[in-house]
Amino acid sequence: MTNVLRDIATPEPPERENEAQRLLAATRALQSSAATPAISRVVLEGFARIVEFVLIAATGLSLGFMETPVARAPLAIAAVLVAAGLVLAFQSSSLYKLGFIRKWKALRLGAIIASVFGIAFAILLLFRLEAIYPREFLATWFGSTLLLLLCERAGLALIVDRLIKSGRLVRRTALVGGGSPADALLQQLFAQAPPDLQILGIFDDRTDERSPDVVAGFPKLGTVDDLLEFARRTRIDLVIFTLPITAEQRLLQMLRKLWVLPIDIRLAAHMSKLQFRPHSYSYLGTVPLIDIFEKPIADWDLVIKHCFDRIVGALCLLLLAPVMALVALAVRLDSKGPILFKQKRYGFNNEVIEIYKFRSMYIDTLDFGAAKLVSKGDPRVTRVGRFIRKTSLDELPQLFNVVFKGNLSLVGPRPHALHAKAAEREYDKVVDSYFARHRVRPGITGWAQINGWRGETDTTDKIQGRVECDLYYIENWSIWLDISILLATPFALFKTANAY
Repeated sequence: MTNVLRDIATPEPPERENEAQRLLAATRALQSSAATPAISRVVLEGFARIVEFVLIAATGLSLGFMETPVARAPLAIAAVLVAAGLVLAFQSSSLYKLGFIRKWKALRLGAIIASVFGIAFAILLLFRLEAIYPREFLATWFGSTLLLLLCERAGLALIVDRLIKSGRLVRRTALVGGGSPADALLQQLFAQAPPDLQILGIFDDRTDERSPDVVAGFPKLGTVDDLLEFARRTRIDLVIFTLPITAEQRLLQMLRKLWVLPIDIRLAAHMSKLQFRPHSYSYLGTVPLIDIFEKPIADWDLVIKHCFDRIVGALCLLLLAPVMALVALAVRLDSKGPILFKQKRYGFNNEVIEIYKFRSMYIDTLDFGAAKLVSKGDPRVTRVGRFIRKTSLDELPQLFNVVFKGNLSLVGPRPHALHAKAAEREYDKVVDSYFARHRVRPGITGWAQINGWRGETDTTDKIQGRVECDLYYIENWSIWLDISILLATPFALFKTANAY
């Protein structure tokens, strides 16, 4: 990786040279560090809401059925209303914020529980509902809920603290733009110390005195081009631009490079004289940020897609097992060699993954890098191979990638081979925004495939059309879009004009 701290032609003083070596070592250490997979703060907070709603409602139901007999229908209504009231009260009091979960206060939590149950008790007396909900039942429910939630919050605080220390709940953040704006931003963040924020370092194209090698104790790790490579090698969750909003051309130039990354990109507004409405900002503590790009398919969307892939993928694997067995037998009888073929392809964030396919070529002509595209009448393809490639039956083993490895999705941009070309040029040299399709996990089928962009990519127009469809899918994703693509895929397989 090129770096502003790399060797330079002119001699440097010993102190400067030692500092450069130290910062270069820090850069390499961060790149090679095995950052643990992140857990979404939004999902964790949402999960806490769900768990507490269930705990409160289940406590009321069990007490009503076991200790103080209460009619089932009124009991169910009361359980839902009280549980919903408590969760809403916690929400309005910011009790689901990560900082409070980690350092919760028992008195504040207990006061809110007592207030909600006090309102419930007042309603009981006001509308004379003692015959339906005995006072003893409500009192027992209050005491049990108080004890249960205090224990649950104590355990949750320990879990959150451990996740933060392990880095799984930490937003690994890089700043773009050094100098005084970066220093001002870091000082404001230090004053608040958000528990889920980790600053990795600073990237800046400037190499003069306006952008020193160290700002507020954090090193400058390279240029914006370096940041692209850095984000491929280690996990980055957030990039914050500290440049002034008036530096429009510099911002646009850098954003054209960085938008292909699967990360959130924000513009710090802490020094801007332009004032927008409060809902126009997101915040790190009290530091205002302007949202530029959002990581696609994140938080609950990612959970939904992951569950959909695993469940539907497993069902497809079971239903298609007889077909896969017949294809495997045909491949074995048709030619010598293994039934399955593994090929390296680009996955999420340019990660190199191995996908499974039924072998469709003769063993001595296998092309592991896809250096040469399969064309019509290609002699490398076996008799069975021609059929399974036209019908895409050769792709069925990729269900193993979906269900067991998790590096493929059922629906997404198709994973391309490492050396795939269009008109003798590698794909990323043909389409400027090519790597933006890697912001999500690749899929077995996709929007491009059901819209006719399937098979050989012998012209630049074909790969351009594929990428445009892939980007449309990423920007417009919903679980319903995934379902519609899956349902349309069998019909798209009849279009075999470009499939060889």
